[in-house]
Amino acid sequence: MKIVVGLGNPGPRYETTRHNAGFMVLDLLAEKLNIAFTKQAHFSLIAEGRIPGEKVLLMKPMTYMNLSGKAVLDAVNFYKTELADLLIIYDDMDLDVGRLRVRHKGSGGGHKGMNSIINVFSNEEIPRIKIGIGRPSRELPADYVTMPFTDEDWELVKPVLEKGAEAAEFWLKEGIFSTMNKYNGT
Repeated sequence: MKIVVGLGNPGPRYETTRHNAGFMVLDLLAEKLNIAFTKQAHFSLIAEGRIPGEKVLLMKPMTYMNLSGKAVLDAVNFYKTELADLLIIYDDMDLDVGRLRVRHKGSGGGHKGMNSIINVFSNEEIPRIKIGIGRPSRELPADYVTMPFTDEDWELVKPVLEKGAEAAEFWLKEGIFSTMNKYNGT
């Protein structure tokens, strides 16, 4: 069983905001896998599918960003999944808009959703795909992440969301280190 989690905030108010980059990538991945978010479980909207030889669960936690760990822990415990079979996709202010980074471990870097997940597992060795949203110039970070992308930024981030879904699909089949080798630096 592989679990892919996109981080974001529920509801129409947040749908197109920077903090929902993880949800956006997951929507694109669900399209690629021809599955839909039709169920609720583990405090999340979920989509279930299969890749050759493996069940796949896509999760959009509905706990709001700061409590993402609650949803992820519930699913991992239920399915008895190893952390190596878990992938988290989220926005990152430390990456420029239009950049993508794949990592097999690391701190949450101040991202409250990733910090929540790391805290519930007491472990930083969690595979992840980070979508660059850039740093705010004038806004407070909490305001910046809950603002929609500007038209200019949207042109840069849209192809990266697609690349994030492609990288997540590749991870499902090839694992984190092959995904890092293929998608970092491109």
